[in-house]
Amino acid sequence: MNRKVYRHLDKLPVGRASDVLTPGCLILEGGGWKGLYTLGVLDCLMMNGINFTSVAGCSAGALSAIGYVSGQIGWGARIDLTYRHDTNYCGIGAMKRDGGITGFTYLFRKIIKDIPLDRKRLADPSRRMAVSAANMLTGKAEYFEKGKCDLFKAVQASATVPYVSRPVMINGVPYLDGGCAEKIPFPWAEQSGEKKVIAVRTRELSYRRKPGLSRLAKVMYHKYPKLLDSMEKVNDNFNEMADMLEEKASDGEIFLIAPSKPVEVTRFDGDMDKLGALYWLGYRDMKSRLAELRAYLRK
Repeated sequence: MNRKVYRHLDKLPVGRASDVLTPGCLILEGGGWKGLYTLGVLDCLMMNGINFTSVAGCSAGALSAIGYVSGQIGWGARIDLTYRHDTNYCGIGAMKRDGGITGFTYLFRKIIKDIPLDRKRLADPSRRMAVSAANMLTGKAEYFEKGKCDLFKAVQASATVPYVSRPVMINGVPYLDGGCAEKIPFPWAEQSGEKKVIAVRTRELSYRRKPGLSRLAKVMYHKYPKLLDSMEKVNDNFNEMADMLEEKASDGEIFLIAPSKPVEVTRFDGDMDKLGALYWLGYRDMKSRLAELRAYLRK
């Protein structure tokens, strides 16, 4: 048995989402391979005819948003659970080609031919999609919106992991992973005036980050003092936002979903059974709360 590919690929859902749209905005946290949880949530939403009009994603959340906006059930999960150990997608081949841990060139030129992407539906202007990336000069999170940018380049910038990846240049400006400045892109929903917001976390609700800045960051990014300032504050800001989202969810202002049990998958995990199990946890968690979500949307 090939343990480098998820052994239950044939059990992943497949199909096309309805073209009927649901008013609301999805907010997708990053988290590396913990994003398999998000993919499970999104597939469950599509399987049940819930296709929100706008999505904002950070890092892995930006990648996860592609299959959802293109309406392709199982697309993102099938890629991650097939190509996780292909070094052109994640590893030395990606480093050689793209200067980073993730092979975006391989993904957007090769993989989407093997597992086709519905580019026409992805580009449909009736659905908004934004991804966040950290501007290394200002240290701030910037949002790139579908139809107003090179979306694939913006997704690459959003998911360009610091320390192990070179910055992505957009219009002469260097960008890194959106999580360097803002780990949950909730502010985009607020700025956009969205009335219904659905936030998807990739760690259990109790999870909080340790504050501070690593020595490695100070060494690697010493030429970007504003970025370092943001990186020093980002974990504290994350903790405050996590508290705020829970409060808003408790008050019925937003709908918040997070893993129902502690997540053991690490940022660069390669255990295919664990990754597959996390996907199905997301799917089951969302399925168990569909009635609650629909009630929130009816308010």
